[in-house]
Amino acid sequence: MSIAEIKKTCEQKMLKSLDALRADLAKVRTGRAHTGLLDHITVDYYGTMMPINQVANVTLIDARTIGVHPWEKKMAQVVEKAIRESDLGLNPQSQGDLIRVPMPALTEERRRDLVKVVKGEGEGAKVAVRNLRRDANQQFKDLVKAKDASEDDERRAQDEIQKTTDRFIAEVDKLIAQKEAEIMAV
Repeated sequence: MSIAEIKKTCEQKMLKSLDALRADLAKVRTGRAHTGLLDHITVDYYGTMMPINQVANVTLIDARTIGVHPWEKKMAQVVEKAIRESDLGLNPQSQGDLIRVPMPALTEERRRDLVKVVKGEGEGAKVAVRNLRRDANQQFKDLVKAKDASEDDERRAQDEIQKTTDRFIAEVDKLIAQKEAEIMAV
């Protein structure tokens, strides 16, 4: 593997870490309803665990209410139970075929807890990026040992990987700051 390939692979993996962080942050609710909030909830669909959006239509009724309309009437109770037992702290209400999921207003204490969760997610993403940097640097050292690259090439490659790492860490910080502002906005 060449230095260029190692750098490219490392950068792609860092991008995936950033995408994973974005997905995790999207799950942290801010008080406004959005359909992606329920994406990670799975429902027992005839013995198979399925994501909720594969057994029901998930729509926004208004800014604070999500509507879930199961495709089969007998699935309504199963879907409602799955939402109630999820880690989101939501209390769905059945109205015939439609399940209304109101979003409770966030208290100041709950907002602070969510900010801590967001910061924890950000720290996890930073650790992942730094681990990728460490792995790339080790691969550069292995190339030098195998005499496939010079020490000067290794030094330049390490500097470039450090710049890439710094860029991704800054992006993580920016995402965390945006989410924190979004959570704390009343």
